[in-house]
Amino acid sequence: MKKTIASASIIIAILLVFSISAKGQSRFGVIGGFSFSHASDIGNRGTTTKYNVGVTYQLKLPMGFSIQPSLMYHVKGARVGEIGGIPGSSFDLTAGYLELPVSFQWGPDLLLFRPFLDVSPYIGVGLNNSLEYGAGGTMFEHANIWKSAGLARMEYGLGLGIGIEIWRFQVIGRYNWNFGSLYKAKDNMDTSAALFTEGAFNGGNFRGLTLSLSFLF
Repeated sequence: MKKTIASASIIIAILLVFSISAKGQSRFGVIGGFSFSHASDIGNRGTTTKYNVGVTYQLKLPMGFSIQPSLMYHVKGARVGEIGGIPGSSFDLTAGYLELPVSFQWGPDLLLFRPFLDVSPYIGVGLNNSLEYGAGGTMFEHANIWKSAGLARMEYGLGLGIGIEIWRFQVIGRYNWNFGSLYKAKDNMDTSAALFTEGAFNGGNFRGLTLSLSFLF
């Protein structure tokens, strides 16, 4: 249900942008920043620092509203410990997603700057990953495996934040919640990787803060 709502919101927003872009003020831009993500799990071992980069398009509307879809490469990470109650066990995951967030913004134009509130549903697909897991001093490493490790490739979620726009620059601080579970049971999965993925992420997912800077042309 949440995935349907997020996808529908994004599709409607993009159609709205194209339908009224000729009447509003629009600008293209580039965007990049840092992501501070962690696992939504009681075994979380700390926050990871990754990055995001992409292109964006801003459409300004009347009464302080604007819509700003972006296409981004967004890297997220998680560090989980004590998996399944096993002492000394750990699972470190880094995943890069092609992500489509649509930022709905509202804020008054104060001439020199514009503060605003931000609501951003998003969807994405995993492009690459790396994982390191193990217990008792024995560690395993894999790269770019999804199905065999029981990792869900599709993602969707919601971000809430605040921002400020000064001239052509825009800064946004946003907290993001991935919905659903990172673990997705399938047939013919690699036993060791899937076992650790299930223990670390069954019912859990990414969440965390992003800080992004945009330059609008």
